[in-house]
Amino acid sequence: MTVLGLRTVIYHVPDLKRAKEWYSSAMGVKPSVEHFIRAGASLKSPIQDVGQGIRVATVADPFGNLVGLIENPHFVAP
Repeated sequence: MTVLGLRTVIYHVPDLKRAKEWYSSAMGVKPSVEHFIRAGASLKSPIQDVGQGIRVATVADPFGNLVGLIENPHFVAP
């Protein structure tokens, strides 16, 4: 089985409207990390190049969830 991308994520939050607004305003690893930090997240793992132009980072959202971010220039959605 090959996984080509994340389709669904479920995060438990106390305020769904606020969480939707918060998540929908972020998207690219560097802009996403910067946005998440400005919006109240904390950096757990800084942006790292893991090879072949793929970059990853991890932040913790204000609701206690860890969010892994990846920028993969080789990923092509079907």
